[in-house]
Amino acid sequence: MASNGSRPRIGITTYLEPAAWGIWQREAALLPRAYLDGVVAAGGVPLLLPPVGTDPSVLDVLDGLIVSGGCDVDPVSYGATPHPETIDTRPGRDEHERVLIQGALDRDLPLLAICRGLQMLNVTLGGKLHQHLPDVVAHEAHRPEAAVFGTTEVKVEPGTLTARILGERTGVRCYHHQAIDVLAPGLTVTARAGDGTVEAAEAPDHGFVLGVQSHPEENLDDLRLFAALIAAARSRS
Repeated sequence: MASNGSRPRIGITTYLEPAAWGIWQREAALLPRAYLDGVVAAGGVPLLLPPVGTDPSVLDVLDGLIVSGGCDVDPVSYGATPHPETIDTRPGRDEHERVLIQGALDRDLPLLAICRGLQMLNVTLGGKLHQHLPDVVAHEAHRPEAAVFGTTEVKVEPGTLTARILGERTGVRCYHHQAIDVLAPGLTVTARAGDGTVEAAEAPDHGFVLGVQSHPEENLDDLRLFAALIAAARSRS
């Protein structure tokens, strides 16, 4: 745990993917640098949590947890038949993050869940997902092109943790084709896009548990979510 005056240690879940660097091509634990820069700019120390050898006791040396974005959540984990567009899953990563999310909740560790992270938070607690959002909202604006982030305007419920951080309206960067369908017990929807897509949810019975469907690391001119997590981590320590 961080002592007074030291920077909070923030664990961030990573991908496990084939990668290339120099002359090497190997499977590697990796994460876009923007997550690290967001934590550092907000005053924290980032620590990577790869989906290998998962043990929730690692949370005991952390002051906060970020569950990062990435591939689709395996629909088998919430009792659904895979959609034809659900083609990129990592069941091992799902289980890794499920263990860490549950461990963070058990410890009341400040938790920020980003994009896929919000989906994993919902599934871990018993919720379900829309596997292909365009089937529901009849447009592709939440994932406009391959590797191109969109922008979504969201309305936030007043009086919530989300509203205290972001205000009652804000623009966010987005890249996803899945989203919350059936909300898990213990979560409350705190923001939606104009088409009804759940853009944020929080766990009001915990000190700081917030999931956003957007990618705050893609706009580091706006550190409000990272700063709120760091503030919660400092308060806890």
